[in-house]
Amino acid sequence: MLIVTPQATTPTINEDADQKTRLQLNRILASRTFHQADRLKRFISFIVEETISGRGTHLKEFLVGMEVFGKDSRFDPRTDPIVRVQARRLRARLTRYYSEEGQEDEIVIELPKGGYAPIFKRAEVATPKRLVAATLVSRNTVVVLPFADHSKEHDRDYFCKGIGEEIIQTLMRQNNIRVVSPENYAAFKADSDPRDAASRLNAAIIVTGSVRNSRDELRITTHLIDGASGRYLWTDTIDRPLDGVFEIQEEIAAAVGEKLSSELSGGRGGKGQKQTGNLTAYNLYLQGRYHLGQRTEEGLRLAVEFFERAIVEDEEYAQAYCGLSDAYGLLGHYGILSPAEVLTKVASNAAWAVTLDDNSAEAHTSLAHVKATQDWEWVGAQREFQRALRLDPRYPTAHHWYAMSCLAPLGKLDEAVEEIETALALDPISSIISRDRAMIYYYRRDFERALDQCDHTIESNPHFSPAYWALGLIQEQRGDFDESAAAFQRAIQLSPNSPRMRGALGRTLALAGKKKEALKTLGDLHELASRQYVSPFELASLHFALGQPEPGFEWLTRAYQDRCYELVSIRVDPRFDSLRGHPLFASLAGKLGLDS
Repeated sequence: MLIVTPQATTPTINEDADQKTRLQLNRILASRTFHQADRLKRFISFIVEETISGRGTHLKEFLVGMEVFGKDSRFDPRTDPIVRVQARRLRARLTRYYSEEGQEDEIVIELPKGGYAPIFKRAEVATPKRLVAATLVSRNTVVVLPFADHSKEHDRDYFCKGIGEEIIQTLMRQNNIRVVSPENYAAFKADSDPRDAASRLNAAIIVTGSVRNSRDELRITTHLIDGASGRYLWTDTIDRPLDGVFEIQEEIAAAVGEKLSSELSGGRGGKGQKQTGNLTAYNLYLQGRYHLGQRTEEGLRLAVEFFERAIVEDEEYAQAYCGLSDAYGLLGHYGILSPAEVLTKVASNAAWAVTLDDNSAEAHTSLAHVKATQDWEWVGAQREFQRALRLDPRYPTAHHWYAMSCLAPLGKLDEAVEEIETALALDPISSIISRDRAMIYYYRRDFERALDQCDHTIESNPHFSPAYWALGLIQEQRGDFDESAAAFQRAIQLSPNSPRMRGALGRTLALAGKKKEALKTLGDLHELASRQYVSPFELASLHFALGQPEPGFEWLTRAYQDRCYELVSIRVDPRFDSLRGHPLFASLAGKLGLDS
């Protein structure tokens, strides 16, 4: 077994092992994962060659900074974190490489945390773990399992098998559906967990059901089940007389084929959802959604404009009202407009969208978001999110906002992870979903994973300021105040008018003992408040960091009166850990419905 540790010297590594390691390095350098990552290529090349040459123990931060990143003798790793930052990115990039392109590679190159000397080892053969992402990527893959015979005499097995065969024949005639079958169809018991078959066959959707009888009548129940989560996507029950077996089987197969075709077509919402017939309105709606995803002040204001124009084109276009509700909501959440300016617009547009189209997943998601973030009505929010997911299990925003605006605030962080993973699998290029995956790890106090995810988000979109804000929060909790301040300063460069970014920087300066700079930031925020809305939450957070709890709670109370969005996460946000025993904090959590 080939294992090279940082302490290894040249004689312990034979020439064959050296050659295999260099070939593996070349394979990594030529991969798509490392395409255009020139600094990371230089980094890994240098440390691999140094370790092979027996100099792994000499790989320190100062040496890497000079040899890889061109630093001079004045380089001070205590104030310049470039090597640590790039090391985290290299670890994340290697993880990605081996999870995608390098799954079959013989040699694994790893960079352990806490050092800069890599280790080389043979890949272990492991049983593949089923991932939500893999299931959703192969979402047009369907497995048809035997229907369960629940008849009184258990003599309908032939009929159950016939239903399955008829469904397979029907689905095979549809171009957009790939049907897989167990090697031994009968080996899968109808009453066993269907996710077992989905996992083994990498199928996204399971078709199964059961048959019962009462006298001369059959009751046939059919299910479509999501292979990753086990969630029911659709179920239907029909009662038919015992005669006409073939006709019954054909009827069931046709219903399954129609439902699956709709499910896999990529359309939003459930069957019967109203779409606009106005192409201009639809194009305006798509542009609004694009700008909404940028999460910048300019983007959110443009989103409002495009959604309003779409409504002018088609005043009954439910999805445009959803977009308008979401855009106004985010303008308030990001502190661009005061909650008082947007509360009514957010709620009324979401409610009107549901009125226009009760089968719209977007509409119920928008309404759920209102209930969670404005009304703090958690039971109603969960109900609306779950309704949205039943209507369209592949709507990324429903999973995303269910995780961030409902499950995480309630402390259901394991469920929140599952939902955010699903959202990211459905929309893997979304910067905000990627960033919020890091935030959920942050809420879980898993700061290393949060850091890796933040680095990945920034690497994918280096101009996305919310990712730098999250990076600053994470580094602050790790006690790396210099890196935290640098992240917030980059966020301010990208979003110069954001009080949230300025308040976050002030908090880190206060925690780092730079009281003078923190007080100046506090004064700047008060001055800024004379010209635009500044969330009381930012002022409260800064006062707490300065060791001033009384004004901190005064501003936090004002944030409650304003119904500031930031309050929904106080139960899980590490920034408030030191305040959890305070009676005023407990009282506030109770008012928000987050005390249990």
